[in-house]
Amino acid sequence: MKNALRFLLLISAFAATATAAPQLGIQSWTCRNMSFEETVLFAEKHGITQIEFYRAHLDPNGTEAETARKLAFLKEHGVTAYSIGVSGTSLNKEENRKLFEFAQRCGIKVIVVEPGDPLIWDNLEELVREYDIKLAVHNHGTGTTYGNPSVVKHILAERDPRIGVCLDIGWVTAAGFDAATVLKNYGDRVFDMHLKDKRLDQEERPGRPMGTHIGLGNSNYVGVFEALRASDWSGVMALETDNPDFAADPTEFVTRGKAYFESFFPPATKN
Repeated sequence: MKNALRFLLLISAFAATATAAPQLGIQSWTCRNMSFEETVLFAEKHGITQIEFYRAHLDPNGTEAETARKLAFLKEHGVTAYSIGVSGTSLNKEENRKLFEFAQRCGIKVIVVEPGDPLIWDNLEELVREYDIKLAVHNHGTGTTYGNPSVVKHILAERDPRIGVCLDIGWVTAAGFDAATVLKNYGDRVFDMHLKDKRLDQEERPGRPMGTHIGLGNSNYVGVFEALRASDWSGVMALETDNPDFAADPTEFVTRGKAYFESFFPPATKN
């Protein structure tokens, strides 16, 4: 009852105050069973104009002709590739340079990464300074390199301020952390977010979180949205699911996720 009342009060407060708000996007991993073109059309159909692409849809190693064709298709349909990731990285700086060159060509402002070797950060930081393109480290669950926010904060403290976080809300919850607290502790270093939810009470999957519809899992979305409202954060929250059943046809997942998001952040009224 208390949570329901808090939810209603929060929605009322959001509707009463017009300030900066997050944008709704989609991570193309959600559409992993679709082609690039199908993914763009799917986003357009659902009124989503911001896509974070994973490699199978927009490949930094693709040919110039392929990239040009895809950029033209995006422009034709009013959709933006705002980010790519999670992108592979290397100890070889020149290999990583290709990633930044690609992002620059596509007008991408944030590259999401999850370096497997801590030594990679040195050359990535040099490239961030050279290209003035942000990097956002992505988190997965317990036992992964960046699953503990304190580890991520330690990395950020030593790096260029253009190196920040892609906060995966579902996975940080699955790792045992309160997403709203983590968000606030990161301060202004959150550049991107994955709008994902996980249920942790699955009897048939003990210890293995199950992807569910946004707002039906254990993620503290009320707290997250309160924190975003207080900070006037205006980045992109990308709908994403790891659930293969949802990915088989993501229509319901995206429709419900968008409705949940817009219950907190109603779209601007067009005159």
